[in-house]
Amino acid sequence: MTFGSKVNVVAQHTEHSPAPTASPARTLYTCPMHPEVVRTEPGQCPKCGMTLVPMKGKKPGTGKPMSHSEHGAHQMHGEHAMHDANGMAMPEHEHAEHEMEMHSSINIADPMNRESSGTSWMPDSSPMYGRMFMFGNDMLMLHGAVFPRYTNVTTRRGDDRIDAPNWIMAMFSHSFSESTQLGLRAMMSLDPLTEGGRGYPLLLQSGESWHDQPLHDRQHPHDLFDELSVSLSQKFTSDLSGYLYFGYPGEPALGPPTFMHRPSAMDDPDAPIGHHWQDSTHVTFGVATAGFQWRTIKIEGSVFTGREPDENRYDFDRPRFDSYSGRISWNPTPDLALQVSHAYIESPEALKPGVNRHRTTASLIYNRVLGPDSNWATSLVWGQNDDTHEGKTESVLLETNYQRKRNTIYARWERVEKSGHELVLAPADLDEIFAVNAVSIGCVRDLSHGDSIDIGLGGQFTIDFWPSELDRYYGGGPGYGFEVFLRVRPSLHSHGVMK
Repeated sequence: MTFGSKVNVVAQHTEHSPAPTASPARTLYTCPMHPEVVRTEPGQCPKCGMTLVPMKGKKPGTGKPMSHSEHGAHQMHGEHAMHDANGMAMPEHEHAEHEMEMHSSINIADPMNRESSGTSWMPDSSPMYGRMFMFGNDMLMLHGAVFPRYTNVTTRRGDDRIDAPNWIMAMFSHSFSESTQLGLRAMMSLDPLTEGGRGYPLLLQSGESWHDQPLHDRQHPHDLFDELSVSLSQKFTSDLSGYLYFGYPGEPALGPPTFMHRPSAMDDPDAPIGHHWQDSTHVTFGVATAGFQWRTIKIEGSVFTGREPDENRYDFDRPRFDSYSGRISWNPTPDLALQVSHAYIESPEALKPGVNRHRTTASLIYNRVLGPDSNWATSLVWGQNDDTHEGKTESVLLETNYQRKRNTIYARWERVEKSGHELVLAPADLDEIFAVNAVSIGCVRDLSHGDSIDIGLGGQFTIDFWPSELDRYYGGGPGYGFEVFLRVRPSLHSHGVMK
């Protein structure tokens, strides 16, 4: 065939072929927290319940950019391919156009839902209750909770009272570039006002002091300032990142996320009785942490002040930087967070300055989104203290929380080995070790739900068990306690509350 005949064939084909028609404009919707969820119609994310938002970039089939009101975005981590509503892989250049600045304030490489107390990790699928405000590329997230309640604890060492444990937290992040970020965090509590110096009744609890006497069967109040921290993070490659964290006060790399930040415990007003075996270092006056992260594995180390906060809950204690810790964290799936950690803690108790402590912890946190407004979270935590002259004592905790729309059911079981010194017993029993148990079950019904503030009415019942050797102090067991409370906190975060 000659060149001219080729031209004629092409011309004939063009003459008789219908002109291509533009496909109708179609907006795709995605979840700000789960970019793999893409739909052709608005709705809610089946994984976390957040409102789906229009995808940023070009309207499919038009080649035209979306208007500002149509822009959604999301941070992408690693090399996760975006897919359209039919499951087809999207081009890499479009992939980049769907990013949203929703990083952890600690590490720019982390999704926000992974962030917890200090530098600890929760599962990526964890629900996030809070209010988000965007200022250009800067982000501010507010969290908090307050539990106005009446508590009644039986037995000789029990008590009853009206109080309101509470906390509020602000997280701010500013990106210098796509790979460098500054983070600021502040956490405060009005416990010094609502709980007083002795704290609230909690049978078999121990730790810290009041009027130079060790506290027992009460949970100490938290300081007015529980965290004032700054962090700087850097993404070196798509898989490798690092950060520096400094807090005064802050939380070292030790233990699981603190109890009030765990989804499995956020509806329980009480601290665990194994708190001082697991996560009691969450208020530390002077801590510096460095961490490196490769994909879903993180290794970090801290130097910090071993002494726990003093009785003056309004001041800033002297930083000592006399203790150290290390932690390995791994999130193998979006629903699972694992960690192991160890620390040397110099003279944690002011009343026992000669006692030093080695602490080892391990934890497994599982979170599963069951629907648009339904979640199940469970934590298994183990902790061991090895104290000077007292030897090793262990604790284990299992807690779970099931939430479905306005209703929540939760439970907690603990077994802790405590010495006579911890429980403040008679001199003859000071060196003995006693295994104590506590079981709690509670429920909450939200009166206000999903409208910026969730206000829930709840009740909890607790049974405490101790060996017969402690009957002389507590009376014949088991012990019982109950409480009725309001739980007030921000609603589940979604795109609709961004400002």
